[in-house]
Formats: sequence, C-alpha cells, structure tokens
Amino acid sequence: MELSLRRYWDLLAQYLTPLRGKVIVLAALIFTNIGLQLVNPQIIRYFIDTASATTETGPLYLAAATFLIASLLLQFIGVAATYVSEDIGWLTTNQLRADLARHCLKLDMSFHNDHTPGEMIERIDSDVADIAIFFSQFVIQILGNLLLLVGILIALIFVDGRLSLVLTGFTFVSLAGVAYLRRIAVPHWKAARQASADLFGFLEEHLAGTEDTRSSGAVAYVMRNLFKFNKVRLDTELKGATMTIFLVMTWIGLFTVGQIIALLSGYFLYRQGTLTIGTVYLVFFYTTLIFRPLREITQQIQNLQKAAASIERVEQLYRLESKIRDRAQGQSRLPDGPLAVEFEKVSFSYTPGEPVLREISFRLEAGQVLGLLGRTGSGKTTLTRLLFRLYDPGSGQVRLGQNGQAFALQETTLLDLRQRVGMVTQDVQLFRATVRDNLTFFDKSISDRQLLDAIETLGLAGWLASLPAGLDTELQTEGSNLSAGEAQLLAFTRVFLKDPGLVILDEASSRLDPATEQLIERAVDKLLQNRTGIIIAHRLATVERADQIMILDHGQIQESGAYQALVKDPASRFYRLRRTGLAEVLV
Repeated sequence: MELSLRRYWDLLAQYLTPLRGKVIVLAALIFTNIGLQLVNPQIIRYFIDTASATTETGPLYLAAATFLIASLLLQFIGVAATYVSEDIGWLTTNQLRADLARHCLKLDMSFHNDHTPGEMIERIDSDVADIAIFFSQFVIQILGNLLLLVGILIALIFVDGRLSLVLTGFTFVSLAGVAYLRRIAVPHWKAARQASADLFGFLEEHLAGTEDTRSSGAVAYVMRNLFKFNKVRLDTELKGATMTIFLVMTWIGLFTVGQIIALLSGYFLYRQGTLTIGTVYLVFFYTTLIFRPLREITQQIQNLQKAAASIERVEQLYRLESKIRDRAQGQSRLPDGPLAVEFEKVSFSYTPGEPVLREISFRLEAGQVLGLLGRTGSGKTTLTRLLFRLYDPGSGQVRLGQNGQAFALQETTLLDLRQRVGMVTQDVQLFRATVRDNLTFFDKSISDRQLLDAIETLGLAGWLASLPAGLDTELQTEGSNLSAGEAQLLAFTRVFLKDPGLVILDEASSRLDPATEQLIERAVDKLLQNRTGIIIAHRLATVERADQIMILDHGQIQESGAYQALVKDPASRFYRLRRTGLAEVLV
C-alpha cells in the first residue's frame, strides 16, 4: 500500500485552507529560518578569511556580533515556527476528528453492530493522532528542510559550479533512495494500527461487562485474550520499527559518503587555489548542513509512514456510506399532531436467509395506542427500529401520516422523522453532565421554563425536587446518582420536550419497583395524550391502556384486533394470556 503525493496534498489542502492565515505566518517563519541558516556560515567564512588576511580586530568583532545576533534570532524563529506548526496540527486534526465522528454517527446500525466502540475510538483518536504529526511536522520538517536543501545547493553554485553539480546529484540520489525505502514499513504500521484497534475494542467490550465477567468466572479467559491481543500489537509494532531501521542505516551511509566528498573536494580545490580556507570551511559546513535536513527528513519518514497507514484507514472509513440516507430531493414533511402508522407486507432480516419479520401488515390510526406483545426474539424491537429508520425493510413499505395521507419513511428527512418519533426504553443513556443537559441533549435553545413546564405536566415535580441541585445536579455515566426509575423519568421528559406524533415505549417499566412504576404510569398517560403510541410490554398492566393489541411470533402477526374485542373473546390468545399471566407466558 502506498499513498500518492496527490492524496497527501488533498488532505493538507482540505484542512489547511481554513487556516490560511496561520499557514502564511508559518511559511514566513520557515523562509526566514532557512535564510538565517544560509547566512550564518557566510559570516563565519568572512570571519576566517578576514582573520587570515589581516590583523585588524574591528571587522572580526563586527562579524562575531552579527553572528551572535543572527544565531539568537534563528533560535527564536525556530521556536516560533514549531509553536505555529503544532497549533496548526492540533486545529486541523481536531477538525478531522469531528468530521470522522460526524461521519460515523451518520452510518447505519449495521456498521455500528460490526464495529465495537473501542475500535471506533482507536480509529478516530489514535489514527488521527498520527495524522496530527503529519500536519504539524510535515510542513516544518519535510517541506522546510527540502527548501533548505535547495537553498544550500543554490548557494554552492556561487562558490563553485562543479562542486554544486556533484552535491546536487548526490542529494537527489539520496532523496530518491529514502523515498523508495519509505514504502517498506507502511504495511506493517497499518497492521499495527489495526492491531491496536482490535485491542481497544476488546478492552472496551470487557470493561463494560466487568460484572458479568467476574460473576461468571471468566477473568482468566479475559486475561488470556488480552495477552493475545497485546502480543499481536507488539509483533506488528516491532515489524514496523524493524523495517524503519533500514532508513536509519541509509542515512548513516549517506552522511559518511557526503562528508568524504566534501573533505576531498575542499582539499583539492584549496590546493589549486580555487578556494580560500574560509570557503573550504563554508563548503564543508554546507555539506554537513545538507545532511541535517536529510537526517530530519529520514526521522520524519517513520512518522510519515504511520501517517500513511492512518490516512489509508481514515479514507477507508470515509468511503463507507450509510445505507440509510435522505433523498437528494422531493422530501416531504410529516404533519403535526398524532401520526397514523402503516406497515405493508414488511419483511426484514439482519442476516441474509434469517428473516426476523415476515410479511407484516397492519394499520394503527392516529391517536390510538397499540399494545405489542410477543416472546423474546419475535421481532417487536426490530419493528420499532424500522419506524426510526435505523434500518430499512428488505421488502414492503412503512408509512406515517394523518387524515388518510401517508408518507413512506424514505419520503421524509431523517431529521424530521426522528423529531416526530420518540422512544423510551428500559436502558437509558446518561451523559456526564447536568440534569438540564441530559434532558435537552445539550440544546441551549430549550429554556429552563420549558423544562419545568414539561416536568410539571408529566407530574414529576416531586422527582425534580428530590434531586440535590435540581436541574444543575451533575450526573455520572457509570454508577449514576439516579436510580433506574429516575433515569426512566428523565427519558420521559426528553421525549415530551420533542413533542413527537408517535411515542414508542419499549418495556420502559419492566425493572421498576411498584412505587416508581405508579409515578411512571401517570407520566405515560400524560405522554400519550393526543399522540399515537406503541407499547412493547411483558406485563399486563402496561398494555391495559391500549386501543389495539398485536401479538408477534417468529416474525409474523399471530393475532391482532381491538383490545375490548380480544379481551372478551375466549377463543383469542390475548384472552388466554390475561387468564394465565402475561409475563409467565411471553418470557
């Protein structure tokens, strides 16, 4: 795998263009730095030749003072250039991180099911960290040093054209050799990045399930596999580093050859009277100076190799496209108020050949509540995922609408759809932030008055009053200071603030104590007022407010109908479920 210079340049141009002001400042600093590096040895040549030709000390003091000032200025400019280049590197790569995270969030659920959060953190953070070195160091260390090489070779033309020609040829041969060797380690560094992603994915997965790991006695298994992942990472990193040694050996050989050329050339030209002793020093200094940028370029090649592997992986990520996308044009807007739901011959499977839903067809009128029942794995949650367009059906059509007008989900935008459909599940995602931010999802346009009105409407004022700092109470993502019931109340308020037309409750009260469940039941009543609702439940009390009942089994509708009709029909399965106990039969 090798990246073309065009791909390097495209990435630089994309992220450096918005920072053109800083880039111009950096360019000015680099050119000034190069100029001073070329001028300083000229001052020393003047000092040597003057000291050899005369006994006057005035010109020597002036040359010494000029050299000292130029050296101090060179150090200051070098520090400033490094600061600006690092600033550019962090700004550009932070933007790249944001772009990558945004891109990944737009990818469909099939992608996220195939990639662990730990792997994605490694891809977005660690890969981009290597690219940060590329952004900050490439300009100052590689481009800057290439310009310095050109400046040295041009300066040598004014000393001796023949010597400049020889060193120019030698420099191009050296750069070509280094550029060729650059390709050796790139595949190994790419493998090292993938091994690191696998390791972090494994760690994230098992740290998240540490309680299950300990209680199941699987600690030894986890440690064994952690050793395996670390071993693979170590091996790939060692191979990349070993391949890079060739670059170091090449530089040492080139440096030795270059110094031999400079010493022999200076000696013969001095014996012929072509060069003064000061000029011989200048030639030797410039020749040595040639190898300083060559050495720094060689040292940066390893970083460039890592960046190349990371750029390739980032580009691979960017090439992935979500299967769930908005249409380019002709998007419809869902109406306000309660939404009717219609499934027409909908089939879906996560894995080809293993259908989860089979030819599902039903209609739920706007403002009605559907009680959705079925055993685990019957397709209940999958049905709600299709309503959010987290997946698209394999065949058939899902529609939402009102007053006899229905829109296929693909006809509306994802933003509008997910604003008009709200969901509460038994697992509530909390963020390390205040209750206010957790309720609004960090939307600063929602005022405290709106929050308090929503909490009051849902009958949750007592819950808010029980929090130590009210809306300013800080929550923790792990070991949260909210109970499971309080987290559910927070989720109800989130959905209420969206004012959706369709509300989905996915077993939202399956793990609550009776007192909290009563509070949530009152909140559910408020939430479902003038809205369409779909309630997935294992317990009978949860679906007693339903207008319609639908029972799924193996991805098919086993029974459906009006609640009152089914509850009075001894031949219906729902009637038998109520008689025998809903939870015992469906789990």
